[in-house]
Amino acid sequence: MTHVFVYGSLLRDLGNHRLLERARFVGAGRTQARFTMHDLGAFPAIASDGHTAIVGEVYAVDGPTLERLDRLEGHPTHYRREPIELEGGELAHVYVYVASLVGTQIVASGDWRGHREKAR
Repeated sequence: MTHVFVYGSLLRDLGNHRLLERARFVGAGRTQARFTMHDLGAFPAIASDGHTAIVGEVYAVDGPTLERLDRLEGHPTHYRREPIELEGGELAHVYVYVASLVGTQIVASGDWRGHREKAR
């Protein structure tokens, strides 16, 4: 099993969460404060060039689920899956955006769900 940290459309009750139906919820999580979250409209992206902790959830996923997530995220050309250490020291994989994010809106809170609720 691989631990994956999700922060956008894969979160519980959001559009792509169905891809995690076979995964085990490990718990809420936060990254260390070294990212920037960007609003790409229907989903967010994070870049490893900032000073923000990203809010999300951690799931234990099996091999087939990890392959589905990789396809969804376009790994490794759109998003790149990479291992990170979360705020509490736990290790997990996260999808980091690899294309340019110039001109996109920054989500200063690092909390996609909270950002979307404020936008309503």
